[in-house]
Amino acid sequence: MEDSPGPQAFVEYCRTQAALLSGRVQQMGEAADELLDEVDEELDALRGDLDDATEGTATPPSTDDPDRPEPGAGEAADAADAAESAVSTVERKQTLVEAKQARMHAFNDLAGGYADLAEALDDVEDGATALERVVAFEVDHDAPAYFPDRETLAETVAGDGDGRADDADAEE
Repeated sequence: MEDSPGPQAFVEYCRTQAALLSGRVQQMGEAADELLDEVDEELDALRGDLDDATEGTATPPSTDDPDRPEPGAGEAADAADAAESAVSTVERKQTLVEAKQARMHAFNDLAGGYADLAEALDDVEDGATALERVVAFEVDHDAPAYFPDRETLAETVAGDGDGRADDADAEE
């Protein structure tokens, strides 16, 4: 491998991968923040609806006509259904936020791993050893799954560039 790149090329590759991952974390964070804002708005609206539903005076049930529905009973049922639906929506969005936060943590961990590897490669003397270490790192950390639109060195070396995980962004 006389014509192989030197270790500095692999240091730069690792730094680039770390930067790309950090950018994705920032994008996911912004999306999570938007979901959290929506949750806050929906909770505020739900509180307002509940406050509205509990305001006013309750009319005692009729003793003259026990079969007559109580005034406001239908509205209370509608409010309860709306509240239940809103709670379900809020819970679903909170689950999405938790999933995004877990992904962000995984992306951050991998970015940190690439940064650490870049530092470690500064001491490597030849490109072949640097390449081996990068490929081993990527295989051990399943790095190709984090780069659906970019071929990693592990994929290039394996000749498996078309096997990228196309569904990595499906959750977003």
